[in-house]
Amino acid sequence: MTTQQRLIDKAKEAFVMAIEIYNKPSINYRLEGFSFFICNAWELMLKAHMINKFGEQSIYYSNKPNRTLSLENCVQKIFTNEKSPLRKNLEKVIELRNTSTHFITEEYEAVYIPLLQACVFNFVDKMTEFHNVDMTKIIPENFITLSVRLKSLNETEIRGKYTEQVAEKIISINNTIEPMIEENNSTFAIRVEHYHYATKKKEEATEFYHIDKDATEGVRIIKELKDPNDTHKYSMKACLKELNKRIARDGIQLLYNGETVELNQYHFKLFNSYFKIKENEKFCYVYQISAQPQYSYSQQAIDFIYDEIKKAPSTLLDDLKKRCSKK
Repeated sequence: MTTQQRLIDKAKEAFVMAIEIYNKPSINYRLEGFSFFICNAWELMLKAHMINKFGEQSIYYSNKPNRTLSLENCVQKIFTNEKSPLRKNLEKVIELRNTSTHFITEEYEAVYIPLLQACVFNFVDKMTEFHNVDMTKIIPENFITLSVRLKSLNETEIRGKYTEQVAEKIISINNTIEPMIEENNSTFAIRVEHYHYATKKKEEATEFYHIDKDATEGVRIIKELKDPNDTHKYSMKACLKELNKRIARDGIQLLYNGETVELNQYHFKLFNSYFKIKENEKFCYVYQISAQPQYSYSQQAIDFIYDEIKKAPSTLLDDLKKRCSKK
C-alpha cells in the first residue's frame, strides 16, 4: 500500500469519527472532538494530495526532514488564495481546534456550527476532486448533516453566566465571524435556519401549540419578513454550478439530443418554463427594481431540479423541450 493510500484511508476514518462524535447525543465533548478529528481528516487528505502533486518530500519541512508539515502549512500550499472562502473556513476551524485544546464553552457551538457544516461539505467535495473518493458511499449523504442542538446567543445571558474575560471572548468571536458569514459564500459557512408555520395537518407538524383565551401567556401569529438575500441567494449561474457539481459527484450521465451535456442556461430555462419555478415563492424571488426584473433562487429550487434530474437523466431534458414547445 502506498503512502498516499494510507493517508487517504486514515483521512476517511478521521472524517467518520468527526461526524459520529458530533451526531451522537450522549457525548458532551462533541464540539471539541469534532474539531480535532475534522482537522486531522483534512491534514491527511491534503498531504496525500501534495504527494500526488509535488512528490513525497513536499509534506516535510525542508529544514526538518523528519517532521511533516502542519495543517496550516498544507492549507497555505494547496489553497494559495488568501481570500478564498474555503481557506478562510479552514483557518477558523483550525482556530477552534487550537482553542479547544485549552478551553471551550457550549456557546461556541452556536458561533461555529455554520462553519463546521460548510467544512464537512467542503471535505466531501475535495475528496472527490483530489482523490476520486465519494464519501457519501461511506457515510450516507443525509448523515453528513450535523445534528444541531442550540439556541441563539444572548449576550446578557452569557455575561451573567461567565466571568467577564470568558464572556468577552465568546462575544468577540461571534462578532468577528458574523460579518464574515455575510461576506462569504456557502464554502465558508452554511446558515442554520429554522422555519415555523402553522398547519392544520397534524401529521406534518413537528411541534404543537393551542390557543387558549384564558391563558396567562398567549400565542399569536406573526408574519415575519424574510430577507431574500438569505432565503433566495443563488443566481442562475450559481444554481447551475451547484447542480453540475452534484451531477458530476454522483456520476450521473445527463443527456440531451443523445449526447452527454452539462446543465446550461437553456436547460435551466426549460425547467423554469415547465415547472413554473419563477412563479413559486419557495423557489424564486423576483426583484422588481427596474423595468427588467431580476431573479434569485433558493436552495429548495436546486434540490427540486436535482431530484427531477435523478429520476430520468437520459430523457428529462428532451422531454422538457417537447413539453415546452407544445405550450
